[in-house]
Amino acid sequence: MAGRWLVLLVFALLGTVASAQESVPAPSVIHLASEDWEDYTAADGHGLGWDILRKVFEPAGVKLNIRTEPYTRSVGLAQRGEVDACVGSYDQEFSELLYPRWNFDTDHVYALGLASNPAPTPETLGSYRLAWVRGYDYQNYLPNVRGYNEVVRRTGILSMLTHNRADYYIDALTEIDYVLSRARDPSQFRTTHIAELPLYLCFANTPQARTLMALFDQRMEQLVKSGELKPVFERWKQPYPFSSP
Repeated sequence: MAGRWLVLLVFALLGTVASAQESVPAPSVIHLASEDWEDYTAADGHGLGWDILRKVFEPAGVKLNIRTEPYTRSVGLAQRGEVDACVGSYDQEFSELLYPRWNFDTDHVYALGLASNPAPTPETLGSYRLAWVRGYDYQNYLPNVRGYNEVVRRTGILSMLTHNRADYYIDALTEIDYVLSRARDPSQFRTTHIAELPLYLCFANTPQARTLMALFDQRMEQLVKSGELKPVFERWKQPYPFSSP
């Protein structure tokens, strides 16, 4: 009888150890990497994107720790587990990273071109010479794309268009507006809406990041159901991307 109880005790202790190894303590900080997008994920911590993510995590006791890097480097940091997630990925863009059920926003994708050119449509877009920032991979999300160039920075976009080195520049509306605000004569250009692409946090494949991803999905479901995110979008004068509860 004593031997039987000893065996049961050993199994119970082993089970306790295994459970302790599998469980991950709830993190108090989420480490996020993002490009410096003006009024969205700015390096100084202001912007719609950061406000959304604060609303998601901080009431649950998780503070944001932000790191500003170019988009491709942000992705690499998440792939190596040096941050918990990168900000602003499209769904299943990177197979090495984990994607939650919920997106946190939607990219309003536009084409910027000369006003003298015909307005593109999703059907005709592929027949033009296109340009976008390196690493954004719009060719995977827009139909019939054949010819495109990737640029390192946005500073030369207007010159590229006026000197006929590209027909259209593709980017999110906030970035298009930023580029256009630098034009001497904005009436020389035209913006055309071409797509709506949900935006995600792409999480590292680590135990802590998986715990944070589960919390993110739980909180997003609560916030969308309650409508608590609507005032955040209204404050930044941006469209609310979720169906009304």
